[in-house]
Amino acid sequence: MSYQVLARKWRPRNFSEMMGQGHVLRALINALDNQRLHHAYLFTGTRGVGKTTVARIFAKSLNCEQGVSATPCGQCSACREIDEGRFVDLIEVDAASRTKVEDTRDLLENVQYAPSRGRYKVYLIDEVHMLSTHSFNALLKTLEEPPPHVKFLLATTDPQRLPVTILSRCLQFNLKRLPPEMIRDYLQRVLGQENISAETAALKHIARAADGSMRDALSLLDQAIAYGGGQVLESEVQVMLGTIEHGHVVHLLDALAAGDGGALLQRIADLNEFAPDYDDVLAELLALLHQIAVVQAVPGAVSDEHLDEETVARLAAALSAEDVQLFYQIGLIGRRDLAIAPAPRLGFEMVLLRMLAFRPVTTAGQRQTPAAPARPQAAPRQQQTASPSQVRSEKSAPAAPSKSKPGQEDEAWHRLVEQLSLQGMLRVLANNCALVNREANTFHLALAPAHASLRNSKMEERLQEALSAYLGEKVKLSFTITQPNAETPAALQERISQDRMRSAEEAIVQDNHVKTLQEMFDARIVPDSIRPVD
Repeated sequence: MSYQVLARKWRPRNFSEMMGQGHVLRALINALDNQRLHHAYLFTGTRGVGKTTVARIFAKSLNCEQGVSATPCGQCSACREIDEGRFVDLIEVDAASRTKVEDTRDLLENVQYAPSRGRYKVYLIDEVHMLSTHSFNALLKTLEEPPPHVKFLLATTDPQRLPVTILSRCLQFNLKRLPPEMIRDYLQRVLGQENISAETAALKHIARAADGSMRDALSLLDQAIAYGGGQVLESEVQVMLGTIEHGHVVHLLDALAAGDGGALLQRIADLNEFAPDYDDVLAELLALLHQIAVVQAVPGAVSDEHLDEETVARLAAALSAEDVQLFYQIGLIGRRDLAIAPAPRLGFEMVLLRMLAFRPVTTAGQRQTPAAPARPQAAPRQQQTASPSQVRSEKSAPAAPSKSKPGQEDEAWHRLVEQLSLQGMLRVLANNCALVNREANTFHLALAPAHASLRNSKMEERLQEALSAYLGEKVKLSFTITQPNAETPAALQERISQDRMRSAEEAIVQDNHVKTLQEMFDARIVPDSIRPVD
């Protein structure tokens, strides 16, 4: 007896054997049990998720000799013949090989005749999106008003290519990719029935490589059994798939976290000895970075079971959140461009070197300006801070504007806004106001016409509540839409930022090392590349 591949041997014969797709099965089961049957169904989804399998089970449910139901007997001649692919009233068509309009007309020529054996004549058209425009036109009329004994079951991986006129005449069901955990559990069940030993880690690799397709997973499992001589081992599956031990990816991130270019290149050289698929390695790296970002946002929330929580936590502490986000973005773009690199290793190496080169912080965790030598930092104008008690004491009595020093009210407003720690648009509103004066518990604020849209009753109420809570007394706000005479907190911040930028630019221009580079190599300073050190 010839060997039957696992993907065919373990194809589900009824809805209860289907893995996943509960949202589709529920609708079909209810329709069958309640005899609410449409004349055309469209099943969509990526390869190997069960589109054709669901359609065949549905056809079996329609033609079972025991009656229409969601649980066909599987024993009658109709059920057996459908399982064996020889039921005369189930017409299966591969649209990819029958795209001509003549093929479609020949197919529909016998629609009007009653079924020979079954209750319904079922047309199962796979990859229906491959039909030509003329073929769709030929199908359209029949699909709209078929005889009562005809059912159309259409399947496609690309529903966007179907005409709207076809889509509107079908009940559409979108089958989802299967999660790796579900695929792994199913593979374990299959191997148990086949009396084949396997390591769980090996099945995890196969489930991930299947990319949501159960058919692909069973095909890979067949290959792994043959490769391992009747057993499925992790080390052999990794070689078969071209994947690598997860520790290699961890070592790469360790070198990046340490900012050690030499170690990074050595790790890549060690990795190259295994002749890996560098696209898969980059995908592994991105998956690890994702988990690190998750743990940084929610400590202890490792969702990928094949990752070691302690390792993820260690890397989350070693890398800043900014580094993780930068590495992830560079990795995504690098993976897209990997195919056009001179060689896969060179493309992969350049992606990691780019992560190292554009890392915004040093290993000491301090911000730096690229290509900026060490230099004395010009001291910007410092903004004095005040303790809450000082601010409250200063605001406890109304100020007399005529006796105040110039800018005294405005300086107090700067400090007060800083101490309030406002967020979002409320902070933007406060930063663009200037305090004209204070009369008893009323703050008179000036807001420029350009920022008048920031103010509304809700924002005014929130700012008033924040001030009252901070000062420990009920205060009121009075806004005047006019150009402030005094400097607003936003204007002060902008002035300080410009002062710091000018100081940084001057330090670069006057630096002796920079001058030497300009003289020796005819170098020039790119104006927008200079940033002050935080």
